[in-house]
Amino acid sequence: MTLPRRVFLQLVAGAAVLPAVSRVAWAENWPARPVHWIISFPPGGANDIIARIIGQRLSDDLGQQFVIENKPGAGGNIGMQFALGAAPDGYTIAFVGPNNAISATLYEKLSFDFIRDSVPVAGMMRLTNVMMVHPSFPAKTLAEFIAYAKANPGKVNFASAGIGTSPHLSGELLKAMAGINIVHVPYRGAAPALTDVLAGQVPVLFDNLPSSLPHIRDGALRALGVTAAKRAPSLPDVPPIAETLPGYEANVWYGIAVPKGTSPEIVDKLNKAVNAVLADPKIQTRLADLGGDPMPLTPAEFGKLVADETDKWGRVIRAAGIKAE
Repeated sequence: MTLPRRVFLQLVAGAAVLPAVSRVAWAENWPARPVHWIISFPPGGANDIIARIIGQRLSDDLGQQFVIENKPGAGGNIGMQFALGAAPDGYTIAFVGPNNAISATLYEKLSFDFIRDSVPVAGMMRLTNVMMVHPSFPAKTLAEFIAYAKANPGKVNFASAGIGTSPHLSGELLKAMAGINIVHVPYRGAAPALTDVLAGQVPVLFDNLPSSLPHIRDGALRALGVTAAKRAPSLPDVPPIAETLPGYEANVWYGIAVPKGTSPEIVDKLNKAVNAVLADPKIQTRLADLGGDPMPLTPAEFGKLVADETDKWGRVIRAAGIKAE
């Protein structure tokens, strides 16, 4: 049946007004179906571990499944491109970490601008990276490692979860501040990097603490230092790298963003849901077991953190002349 032109135009006009007048009701009903949470790294890494902990509680609290989808590659940019290209309806959310602040400068040509194309939602967790060596490596301390690296320039390899990740830049910052030449070996995520370092294929690893903590505790890897400015409660005997290199600091932080255009009401509802999860003592204990602290933030506070970290790592990358391969 063909609609009269006047009726058709009335329907179009009504549809155009609908989002403005009904978005509060839309937000109240959100989520009405599963939410897809895009993790830009493979299963087994810190991002994946944290997302599954928080995601399960969000599923329980909000009554819809938060489906974890791992989309690794290009230092986390493939997954983020996918997430930010999704419909801004609250049913695709993105796991955000330091790699997103780093990539803004490291990659000259990205198909998206993270700050421009995303809406900050919530902070989740703050933790540290850790520098580790295989037990067969001769250095027992960071000072001994630096001395060994200086005596063997270009002969020591270090692994990370990939180019442009926080562990990668933690290693690059060490190189610059210690004046050593160690060679980066990027992997497609923390899990394959751990596999090769545990097997002795690569002697050194920079990694987020949660995925490596069990291997440090059982002696399979030797921790030389944490990248945060203070000791991690879960590794009280491991000193900060800053105790050997004053001024060194590389923090890790995790949060959530959604595509630009997502309803403010949905952003607010998800922010409150995440902060409620972080206030649960059981969740706080699980995060502490992984070496991290809950980081509840408003959307504006999380947006400022991302902007500040983007500026910081941009200066480091430009000063060191680091390029994505």
